[in-house]
Amino acid sequence: MYTLYGAEISYFTGKARAYLNWKQIDFTEVQATKEIYQSVILTKVGWPVIPVLEGPGDEILQDTSDIIDTLEARHEGVSIIPNGDFQQLAALLFEVIGDEWLVIPAMHYRWAYNREWAHAEFGKMAAPDQPPEEQLKIGRKNAVLFEGALPVLGVIPEAVPAIEAAYETFLAQFSVHLEHHDFLLGARPCIGDFGLYGPLYAHLYRDPASGEIMADKAPKVAAWVERMRDAEGAPGAFVAGDTIPETLLPMLTDQLRDFVPVLRSTADALSNWAADKPSGEPVPRALGPHAFQINGTDSQRMIFPFNLWMLQRPVDHYRALSGEDRLRADKFLENIGALSLFQDTDWPRLTRQAFKLVLA
Repeated sequence: MYTLYGAEISYFTGKARAYLNWKQIDFTEVQATKEIYQSVILTKVGWPVIPVLEGPGDEILQDTSDIIDTLEARHEGVSIIPNGDFQQLAALLFEVIGDEWLVIPAMHYRWAYNREWAHAEFGKMAAPDQPPEEQLKIGRKNAVLFEGALPVLGVIPEAVPAIEAAYETFLAQFSVHLEHHDFLLGARPCIGDFGLYGPLYAHLYRDPASGEIMADKAPKVAAWVERMRDAEGAPGAFVAGDTIPETLLPMLTDQLRDFVPVLRSTADALSNWAADKPSGEPVPRALGPHAFQINGTDSQRMIFPFNLWMLQRPVDHYRALSGEDRLRADKFLENIGALSLFQDTDWPRLTRQAFKLVLA
């Protein structure tokens, strides 16, 4: 029996919850109130973060990728990891995009279109027993940190039209794919679906104004969100022959066009920072600002080393390939504009210790 500490409003709790439901793992969800943060999360994790999964014997797992990797290895049943090397590479790439890149439109739409609603939700999460007026006050106070993250992510007024245009393009491309497949790689979800589900459910579907936009512009995407939310290990197969549907290529190409330069710049910054640091050195959550482009518009954001920890997952998979499998992967990555990133992986390796990022 597991306990998931999280919240409906939380990006990554959505990803973890959907996986637990899909895998039909017995769990109870506990809302991360102020008291839970103080008595459980800060005590057992050491810093304020959700979701946190508590397992048998007081086991604590934090970070959705660690949670999913651990439970996939432990629990039998339908797997979300494709057996095919080619499909696995695509699935891991989509997980990185969902976790680390779609946070930009997710945060923009929440605070540009759903601000007052989000304040009320933050208040309900922190103080469920308080009256609505008090919850709203608490929510406004607690949301300051999250609203303040917009420029940190590159969400500045000048970039807003580009962010919205890129998101609408993503919705249109995903809609085309969903005309042919229920999920990214066929008739059952892969790890990439769960990566996309975090932002698309918790922010862009569930937040009311954003949800109306999705329902109006991309009803097939809204239906996919509902399938992901409601599916519980339903039978289904990945596309046969370890192939990747052609309809996924525009999605990957457009997302990676702007994300790859960010990742390369992040790798350079991490290499410079780590040059004189020993193994086990804690890595800052941010390494200063850098310039980037989104949909042809210049902006600036902070450098997040965690992006590279996530990128290590598909890179490690790629580096284990050889022969025809490597050549096939090279062609695929070249077609979506990511080959140079995968071939040039000479940045410091990262790991996690005590729920924090450190140099390996």
